[in-house]
Amino acid sequence: MYSPKDEATATYMKHAMALVADHFEVTPTGPVSWGWLGRTIGSRTTDDRWLRVHCGHIGKKAAAMTEGIAIAEERVSDKVPRPRLHGLHRFKNKRYVFEAELIDYIAQPVISPATPDLTGDPGLPDAWWTDLRAGLDALATAEPPRTTIRQKWADRVFPEFLGIPAPALTERVTGHGDIQWANLTRHPLVLLDWERWGAVPVGYDPAVLYVSSLRVPTVAERVRKEFGDILDSPAGRTGELVALAEMLQAVGRGWYPELAPLLADRAHQLTGVHPPTVA
Repeated sequence: MYSPKDEATATYMKHAMALVADHFEVTPTGPVSWGWLGRTIGSRTTDDRWLRVHCGHIGKKAAAMTEGIAIAEERVSDKVPRPRLHGLHRFKNKRYVFEAELIDYIAQPVISPATPDLTGDPGLPDAWWTDLRAGLDALATAEPPRTTIRQKWADRVFPEFLGIPAPALTERVTGHGDIQWANLTRHPLVLLDWERWGAVPVGYDPAVLYVSSLRVPTVAERVRKEFGDILDSPAGRTGELVALAEMLQAVGRGWYPELAPLLADRAHQLTGVHPPTVA
């Protein structure tokens, strides 16, 4: 599980949550949940909502973390299983910008609470996979709020981490932008964390799920079974290369050490080129 990087972070984030709870007139209950490095804190409330606060440095361009879920509330079909939004609040002090959201409390746990990649077969029922495919198909019809994966990023990252020039990212679809195992609940399915949703390369969402499953071949094969018509198309192959480049970039930053050789092998299968050594 994630935790704050130090006691000072824990203190100011808990203080921010108290301020936001007062604003929404709710009462947090139970243990808090931390995001990466303690930049996000969340808690269930006594009225069965989920209160979540994100923190960013004030000197940087505003991340507008809450923008994604707010626009999703307006544009995304009810056929897409997601938490519904009940309130937003933004405030700042001399150092930080805090963005808070009050959403539905989701009782069922996420599939992989400790890491975005999969380490064991969660034994998901057929209905879960049906709901995932139907949800992503419904999401594809929504008007995207942004371009999530940009050509400029691909042009820089593909040669460095895949050893090939980036293809033109011309075929796009509206997607979640962060479909990995820490953002999906067990049955019934709910898609969490809507900060990145937007126009993504065709096949990118199922490809992220696929490459995040490579340590569990039975699940990786199930992803390809459910989304083979997309992943095995020329556009879907590009989407998978984008997912691999992104994951290998994360490997270069110290993430996914056990997944790294499997990512490299899959990239070589698709491109015929061994990815450059990641330091």
